[in-house]
Amino acid sequence: MDWTALIERDGDGSENGTELECSTDADSGSSEAGLSESNLRGRVGNSDADATNRPPFDSDANFVPLTREEVRTFLERGLAAAMTPRFWHARDESEAVEIDGHAVAAIADRPVFFVGLRKPPKPVTPFDRTEPTWLPACVFLDPTTLQCRIHDDDHFPTECGAYPAHNLELDQETECERVEAAFGGDRLVDDRVTDEEIADEPLLGLQAIGEKLFCHPRPTELEGVIDRLEAGTLRPADRAECLAVASASSSGTLAVSESHYERGKARALEAMDGDTGNDSDDDHDDDTDDTDGDAAAGESETRSWVGPAIREWTRRYRHHQQSTPGDDAPPAELAVDIEEARGAPETPGWDALE
Repeated sequence: MDWTALIERDGDGSENGTELECSTDADSGSSEAGLSESNLRGRVGNSDADATNRPPFDSDANFVPLTREEVRTFLERGLAAAMTPRFWHARDESEAVEIDGHAVAAIADRPVFFVGLRKPPKPVTPFDRTEPTWLPACVFLDPTTLQCRIHDDDHFPTECGAYPAHNLELDQETECERVEAAFGGDRLVDDRVTDEEIADEPLLGLQAIGEKLFCHPRPTELEGVIDRLEAGTLRPADRAECLAVASASSSGTLAVSESHYERGKARALEAMDGDTGNDSDDDHDDDTDDTDGDAAAGESETRSWVGPAIREWTRRYRHHQQSTPGDDAPPAELAVDIEEARGAPETPGWDALE
């Protein structure tokens, strides 16, 4: 989760809450949840250039990049709605391609990007807090137990499994240590790294191309996408375009397989309701709860619980923002109706791990 909205430390060390921003995801009714003035201190997985020389266009503070094979697996399982791209501002003109008036980081005039996991707004109570707070949280995070729904699954992302070992090996600050600094307590319980933990080395440099760092061969296809990414209003068609390129990329090269591209794009659009990207705003201002209807509809081979759950979390977040000031966020247990009733895997809870 992106917990940085919980606190904003001023000169005397006091803590002041900051407001979560949630923008419309135009043609699906879902959203990209971000932070105003977010501190973009990303993981090593973001590459060490993210927060310094090449800031990303999005506001995700701990973006988790997926590999090409992971993108393909997610597409095959109907989980396209769980993924989103990340592009960067170019460091200088020599590496830039202009899109939507922005200088976008590129290799050989091909805009480069990651594919990672989305963070819709969810009500969570981390760090021993007593009241739930709306925060951008990983699509697979169970807000009730604060555990990952796919932790033991074979499509659990490699980057998640290797964290924080990669940070420790590269002598970079871990998320555990950042939480300790903000809230106290001991969260990095062991700073030793075993050979097994670093067996999957972080992909850096040229070896990342086509495996984790993807190069879009047709910059003109991204017109409008960069603006919407920066504004937090990506459409399903925008994501499908990037997911298709990632799934069709070749390891260590700039090559993109057209047959894999077409297949990946069709699969992504089908999983996201086949929406090709009109600009209609599918927001709902009423209290209608469509959970039962979506859950009862069942899931096809290329559909999952993810898209409908993101839309419902976003709808409830918007409704909460429009409610009486001071109203508490809903309980995290609402996830049973919003996620698990639609087919999301359950998590064991911490008692089961003791």
